[in-house]
Amino acid sequence: MPAIPTIPPTPVSTALGAGAATAVAPKDTLGKDAFLKLLVAQLRYQDPSNPTDSSQFMSQTAQFTQVEKLDEISKANTQMLAAQNLFATSGLVGRTVTYVDAEGVDVSGVVTSATFGAGGPVLKVGTPAVDVPVGAVKEIRQSTG
Repeated sequence: MPAIPTIPPTPVSTALGAGAATAVAPKDTLGKDAFLKLLVAQLRYQDPSNPTDSSQFMSQTAQFTQVEKLDEISKANTQMLAAQNLFATSGLVGRTVTYVDAEGVDVSGVVTSATFGAGGPVLKVGTPAVDVPVGAVKEIRQSTG
């Protein structure tokens, strides 16, 4: 009986600042459910006079467990990165930042608040408030006064 194919880890795309991870499985790979179904089918339909090698079975089970754990670690890292982003961005409220506006001019202003969405953290800067992505900030200073 042919061996069950191994399953590579599923890539995870990160939405920085949103705290969400979206699993993106390529169409040419098998998921956990498919792996288990193949494993059960292999055991169910194996030839009783020539059973599957137990070391091969254990190796496949270990690979499956490793993929599950790597997926859990990836999700935990994504959540920690989002929390770190949240704390770092919230620390900018009340500070003076310099950013490049749409015309390419350096503009400075005091951060009044921060919002978090799928596109990442966005600062409200100045009066009237202008939305400034954190990635556009060039300089951060203590506010005077």
